[in-house]
Amino acid sequence: MTPPAGARAFLVAHGWGEAAVLPLAGDASFRRYFRVIAGERHAILMDAPPPHEDTGPFVSVARWLAERGFAAPAIHALDAAQGLVLIEDFGDARMREAIDDDPSVAPALYADAVDVLIALRAHPAGDWRAYDRAELQREAGLFVEWYCPALGLSVDAAGYVVAWDAVFGQAKAERAVTVLRDYHAENLMLVGADRSLGLLDFQDALAGHPAYDLVSLLQDARRDVDPALEQAMLDRYRGATGEGAAFMRAYHVLGAQRNAKVLGIFTRLWQRDGKPRYPSLCPRVWRYLERDLAAPVLAPVAAWFDANVPAELRGDPLVLSAR
Repeated sequence: MTPPAGARAFLVAHGWGEAAVLPLAGDASFRRYFRVIAGERHAILMDAPPPHEDTGPFVSVARWLAERGFAAPAIHALDAAQGLVLIEDFGDARMREAIDDDPSVAPALYADAVDVLIALRAHPAGDWRAYDRAELQREAGLFVEWYCPALGLSVDAAGYVVAWDAVFGQAKAERAVTVLRDYHAENLMLVGADRSLGLLDFQDALAGHPAYDLVSLLQDARRDVDPALEQAMLDRYRGATGEGAAFMRAYHVLGAQRNAKVLGIFTRLWQRDGKPRYPSLCPRVWRYLERDLAAPVLAPVAAWFDANVPAELRGDPLVLSAR
């Protein structure tokens, strides 16, 4: 976690030449983050190295959100060629740790997070790529591409596509909204004295169904969300928006799709990228997936899983593959 070679010259050019640069945790991508401190001033340096990363989407979505009153970090400086972005520092207070420290605050913080999504849906989607059936299929396919081979499973890959194709029509948005796609407690910061929610990790935004970010929030791969809290937040969202049964069908379809995708991604992070902590999150993801598969709308997909993935192979792929 040493700063990239061009970081010091970049900081000098933008008035931060004497700043201390301290490493922060990275994420599941190639991006790395550093806190930059110069006296009373502080900011975050994002290192998004080309060609693995592109700073353009982050900057575009951040500005789109800020223009509409959402708390995305301000862009202080940018060098797209080097993949360096200096952004506003939202501090260290994340929604996740706030709830871990005091579980009694969970309902209020989740309500705030749901209210952000209610406000977001009031705006037509930005000029992003469509979160369409082809993209949903591609992502769902990560499960058979990575998870199944890791467990030595020979599965009906063609039937998997057919099963998903039978349900994705239930997840077509009447009016597309901006979908942030990684909207969960570790990407929501508590900012300022009022602890308003600051948004991070939105560079992969697409134009799609509003239920997707609710799934990301309420079926969080990185922390347990109590089913009663999930239901309360769904009731809050639907009460404010008037959404009915069709929305819930979409919620379960997108929940199953996201959880199947995440199982594939977490396996890939272990096998391809050498990040062995991610498989341990998979048992939680399986629990969410199986709850979604129990919804009648998912019957074709549930039948595929029952026929192809035995119950004893639904868990931590690293542990299961070692047996």
